[in-house]
Amino acid sequence: MKEILFSGAISAFLSIFFTPVFIRILARRGYGQFIRDDGPTTHHTKRGTPTMGGVVLIFSSILAYCISHLVTRSPLSASAVLIFGLVIGLGLVGLADDWLKVSKQRSLGLNAKQKLLGQALVAGIFAIVGIHFKDDDGLSPISLHLSGVRDTSLVLGSILVVIWIIFMVLGTSNGVNLTDGLDGLATGASIMTFLAFVLIGVWEFGQSCAVTHVAKCYAVRDPLDVAVVAAAFAGACAGFLWWNASPAKIFMGDVGSLSLGGAVAAFAITLRTELLLIALGGLFVLITLSVIIQTGYFKLSGGKRVFKMAPLQHHFELVGWGEVTIVIRFWILAGLSVATGLGLFYAQWVVS
Repeated sequence: MKEILFSGAISAFLSIFFTPVFIRILARRGYGQFIRDDGPTTHHTKRGTPTMGGVVLIFSSILAYCISHLVTRSPLSASAVLIFGLVIGLGLVGLADDWLKVSKQRSLGLNAKQKLLGQALVAGIFAIVGIHFKDDDGLSPISLHLSGVRDTSLVLGSILVVIWIIFMVLGTSNGVNLTDGLDGLATGASIMTFLAFVLIGVWEFGQSCAVTHVAKCYAVRDPLDVAVVAAAFAGACAGFLWWNASPAKIFMGDVGSLSLGGAVAAFAITLRTELLLIALGGLFVLITLSVIIQTGYFKLSGGKRVFKMAPLQHHFELVGWGEVTIVIRFWILAGLSVATGLGLFYAQWVVS
């Protein structure tokens, strides 16, 4: 358990102190955010704010995880290495997108097909590698079963698992990316989700089939170490939020939002809680649905809109809500979603 405390604390420390250093480096080079003219006019004041802060999130999380293991002299796990591989891969896709935006001073970097192809490629490699590397109990980081609050009896098989994981990673990484439209919104919501996975990982470790033989034990590889990784990401986001809260001194950029979304998906996959992610990431799901509804209705109705603007947070901006008000209320929704997800996870252990 010490690794979790060390990982979270060190990650928060690194993030809160390295972020202003990164801000100064980006500001000197003029790597600022380019703001779209068709968005809310209040965002124009954010033009030039340093972006690509997700680099600090990734760096802090990985370094904190490694330091915590050096301090406790515990070995790295295959699941943790796999998760960081996915995060770095998606971060590189996001970094390429951010770099094109700041270097060419435009609001669009990679086109949609390029970005989705890059994400799908990284997710596919993650899935293929993850179904291998079994431990002594025959458990691999990624199961061939569909999971809800644990593995179900439905076996998908290798090909369907790879397709399913690509779908999950694309959904969550783009969901966090869409949520990252207001200062601190995606960062704060991500903290809550990561902390939920810390609790789930610790519980699964305590009720692991490797250490207990109760009827409801969990057949999960490396649940405690996955919780350590989740704590590292929660700590990194907490430190980053100090500078990302309104008025933001730095944005995480696509390098941050895509990597954080990938991490969320990876935790759900490796902890065998894939369908539970709908509740745990409820805010990300809601915002993604608003974009799908807006786009679909616009095409079907010949140009009509359901919302004044999508994603959903911008609709409320145009209605007249203040940015801080929207962020806090959406954090409340995220918290309620996480609480619902944890309730569903622990419900099976409640004796009626």
